[in-house]
Amino acid sequence: MRTGEPTTSLVVTDITVGGMTCAACVRRVEKKLAKLEGVTATVNLATGLARVSHPADVAPDALVAAVEQAGYQAALPAPPDDGPDTERADRDDAEARRERERLLITALLAVPVLVLSMVPALQFRNWQWLCFMLSAPVVVWSAWPFHLRALRGLRHSSATMDTLVSLGVVASFSWSVYALFLGGAGEPGMRMSFSLVPSASEGMAHVYLEAAVSVPLFVLTGRFLEARAKRGTGAALRSLAELTVKRVSVRDEHGERSIPVEQLRVGQVFLVRPGERVATDGRVAEGSSAVDLSLVTGESKPVEVGPGSALVGGAVNEGGLLLVTATAVGADTRLARITRLVTEAQAGKARAQRLADAVAGVFVPAVLAIAVTVLGFWLGAGADPQAALTACVAVLVVACPCALGLATPTALMAATGRGAQLGVLVSGPQTLEALQHVDTVVLDKTGTLTTGHMTVATVTALPGSPGQDEAVRLAAAVEQGSEHPIGRAVVAYARRTLPAGPLPDVSDFTATPGHGVSGRVDGRGVEVGAPDGSLPRALSKALAAAEEAAHTPVLVTVDGRPTALIAVGDLLRPDAYRAVDRLRRLGIRPVLATGDRRAPADAVAAALRIDEVHDRCTPEDKAELVRQLQEEGARVAVVGDGVNDAAALAAADLGIAMGDGTDVAIGAADLTLARGGIESLVDAVRLARRTLGTIRVNLVWAFGYNAVTVPLAMVGLLDPMLAAAAMSMSSVLVVANSLRLRGWQPAAAGGHGHQNGRDRKAGAR
Repeated sequence: MRTGEPTTSLVVTDITVGGMTCAACVRRVEKKLAKLEGVTATVNLATGLARVSHPADVAPDALVAAVEQAGYQAALPAPPDDGPDTERADRDDAEARRERERLLITALLAVPVLVLSMVPALQFRNWQWLCFMLSAPVVVWSAWPFHLRALRGLRHSSATMDTLVSLGVVASFSWSVYALFLGGAGEPGMRMSFSLVPSASEGMAHVYLEAAVSVPLFVLTGRFLEARAKRGTGAALRSLAELTVKRVSVRDEHGERSIPVEQLRVGQVFLVRPGERVATDGRVAEGSSAVDLSLVTGESKPVEVGPGSALVGGAVNEGGLLLVTATAVGADTRLARITRLVTEAQAGKARAQRLADAVAGVFVPAVLAIAVTVLGFWLGAGADPQAALTACVAVLVVACPCALGLATPTALMAATGRGAQLGVLVSGPQTLEALQHVDTVVLDKTGTLTTGHMTVATVTALPGSPGQDEAVRLAAAVEQGSEHPIGRAVVAYARRTLPAGPLPDVSDFTATPGHGVSGRVDGRGVEVGAPDGSLPRALSKALAAAEEAAHTPVLVTVDGRPTALIAVGDLLRPDAYRAVDRLRRLGIRPVLATGDRRAPADAVAAALRIDEVHDRCTPEDKAELVRQLQEEGARVAVVGDGVNDAAALAAADLGIAMGDGTDVAIGAADLTLARGGIESLVDAVRLARRTLGTIRVNLVWAFGYNAVTVPLAMVGLLDPMLAAAAMSMSSVLVVANSLRLRGWQPAAAGGHGHQNGRDRKAGAR
């Protein structure tokens, strides 16, 4: 993906880089790009992506040229509007097939050499010459990619893991050629014993053909397994790409026709049949159905939709036929934004990885110096040349820093992909690091803890009156002529709870500002408005309960007699209590900050057991509150959904936006909760902690592996063949450990069922 986002006078360009094999390669590309004036770059080994920040007058082609000058392949990916990069996918598939074929041929040639070299009983007359003929193609053809990249590095005065592998293979094979032709190892009837621990007393007749073939075999095997595992860490992006619809059926004045989705425009009406994916973001014009949003927002249950309901592109229609009006297309859709967020998050680099890359930048030259020193020391100490060579080759092979380069990016790829599946979208690895350390969360009320729109909370009918349903029917009939939010809430409640069918007509409709509405329905005079004067006992109790919960009470009067009281308010989200309680259990202190009045704020805080409440907050007040908490030493996250939350989101250590919030809030946030409910914030915190734990384990393994194996190789206690196997498996183990994040599951929320009713009843606007 290529982007051009202005940051003062800077733009950002993404470049795909090929040929990188270890963290030393990453360091080399970053340093080469940084030599250009005003250019900084972050290179990700796992994704093969370089994100470059550069002045506008530095052409992207110049960046590509700089990477190529460093000895690597580079290209500008196709813009998103060009559709899927099928050519690149085909090229990657072809490359994977070539690597698989190279590995299979290498195995067929190398295995007989390994068996004959390790099992003396199978060593027939002139067996060493058969091994020599089998080894030559492995050393030259199988290991050619390593030799080629090592030569490129030599031309650019740099060294990578390919340098170490190439030197190890060439040194082992060169010694074997010398021993066969000049050292007596080519004599008929020659026998050679094998030991996992190299011996220095076997004389000049020893050959190292098994090391010469095992190093390419094990490294190629490790690369193959590593590539398959890395493709698993990128599964989320591929899943998102698969949600894209290629063609869509539109309906206009010309009838129904099928067009490529790229030709769809905002305002056009398109059809979604049962079982089909929604082509783009839109609003239902006709029809009703249930849609599956699990692959887009992580919402596990199908959502019922009808006329006026918003739809997300990529959702699956599980019910009836829908006619949908497109509201966003192309890069403006929610699916495109999710894909962009995941891509950008995976392109970033955590602080721990920057340390690993810095170490890797000097690691390979240091290993080369150690290998030469070991060879010189052994020879100077009077050891057999073969023993000295064994130790030198083992040092070269075992010390490849592959695992260092993969420790962090593979974990981040797996975690950000899993987060996207759960409806948690992070802007980068810094977000996960910050989320791990958050200890205070400032919560907005309206739209974050509450639903953000007026809803009927309770209906209390007077005993002996026509009943609750009849009172709602009469009230809704009068209110359907009103544009007031309370009136719309009553009408929506009636249509949702009463038997299907039109509401009765109203005559003599009158709206009194500040009081309510009145009219005649079915020959009866109906008034719906604010309570005034004394009420019967049952309705008085309902009024007191509504005021305690900071709901708006609405009295329904029929023919001059009080009949029912309807409490209307902005209700808590169904998961609000559970989410706040789980945050508290994770050691995070909740703080409520709202622009609303004190009474509604206190009602919400009491329902959620939040001790610290700030009411009537302006956007500036919220930002100042964040700064005060930070001055007290708190690591502050802010959760909000509106324009008035943008300043606080930007000021916080971590800004968190609701997925159904405004674009301004989402743009100012570091993390977006795509499902809309704040309980996914708990999942985000736990996933961040697990991810950082996985990265620490990976780095400990990567550093610890070298700390143990390099000294063993230096003192001659590690055979080059085992060194190659250990080096390859270290990378595979790191990637496999990261892959465990793909199966991470949020903890089941239990033990709070008795509070769910409280969630539904309490809350205010």
